[in-house]
Amino acid sequence: MSDAWLVVGLGNPGAEYERTRHNVGQAVLAELASRASGSFKRHRSGARVAEVRLGTGPGGAPGPRAVLAAPTSYMNLSGGPVAGLAKYYDVGLDRLVVVHDELDVPFGSVRLKRGGGEGGHNGLRSISQSLRGKDYARVRVGIGRPPGRQDPADFVLKEFSSTERKELPFLLLDAADAVEALLTEGLEAAQQRFHAPA
Repeated sequence: MSDAWLVVGLGNPGAEYERTRHNVGQAVLAELASRASGSFKRHRSGARVAEVRLGTGPGGAPGPRAVLAAPTSYMNLSGGPVAGLAKYYDVGLDRLVVVHDELDVPFGSVRLKRGGGEGGHNGLRSISQSLRGKDYARVRVGIGRPPGRQDPADFVLKEFSSTERKELPFLLLDAADAVEALLTEGLEAAQQRFHAPA
């Protein structure tokens, strides 16, 4: 399955974390699975996976094959399941996409990049360490900075505000669109589309 993409949505397991900012990557994954009529199954790597086709290819053909993966470990241990899946599906760093919450992007915005640092994100750090490389694509879902002097570690584990919850469905749609664009059009085209000023 080496022509497939591995699309990982980061988050923490358990109902108490499901609606927190830190789990927005897994919320995007759920949107992608819904679009592709995919259903998640447990995988021995320690993740829930759905094998789907994302987006639309040339001439309206089905889009590229993708494995949507939500690690069932805690965020700071995401690397083990991701490395296991990359090996199982024979996916290199060039076909790995990680969808995650991003403090340094304003709420409601989506940014894409390949490689670079982890910006203090423990899930990314774990993945980079386990894969011994950082040159994978990231879809950074903006959650903004915490207000006042609130600790970022507390902020990411809280639910979105009531105002944010009204806008959240649109953010999830945009992030899912960004993943599909990355796979079907390439990183540069996707960046031009989603980084353009509104």
